[in-house]
Amino acid sequence: MMPSTPADLAVLHAVRLLGFAAADRVARRTGLPPDEVADHLLDAQARGWLTHSAFGGTAGWSPTEAGLAEGQRRLAEQLDATGARPAVEAVLDAFLPVNEQVVRLCTAWQLTGMGLADPPIGAAEVLGGLATAGADLQDVDERLTALLPRCAGYHARFAHAVASAAGDPGWIAGIDRDSCHAVILELHEDLLATLNLAR
Repeated sequence: MMPSTPADLAVLHAVRLLGFAAADRVARRTGLPPDEVADHLLDAQARGWLTHSAFGGTAGWSPTEAGLAEGQRRLAEQLDATGARPAVEAVLDAFLPVNEQVVRLCTAWQLTGMGLADPPIGAAEVLGGLATAGADLQDVDERLTALLPRCAGYHARFAHAVASAAGDPGWIAGIDRDSCHAVILELHEDLLATLNLAR
């Protein structure tokens, strides 16, 4: 198991995973106190790793190219120092079929909603497929969390989205919530960033 991730790296990495996020969302993602997160965000901004912008009444943080590179460098350094890289690569290999299944189902669902799917897919089929993917994701999550404690929670978030989608289909692929699609994309990005791989 790797040592705990330093708070400044956890904040930098959370912004990468969230893409664009307000400080309170970064705090929730990292589990760190808001005041501490604010300090790390400002420090990363001063170093040229993050930018803060506002538009349309929304403000948030996003990574710069230098910030992406710095985060990947430090994650790779941490991973290689423990010799865990081969095990995390194996987890990525196990995750990719799950990722493919979820993305395929979510895409088919979105195309059905636009009237472009041939054939269209029903909610019951999508939810059944996502539930199956969730069972496979549990194994991936357990293996990954044993190596990288900071990655804990992906399966629980995915399972919550699947359960919520039974009453509100927006939880399948919505971009305004922690949907099935959003969770799987974030986990994929987390693994790629950790292993310093391009999507």
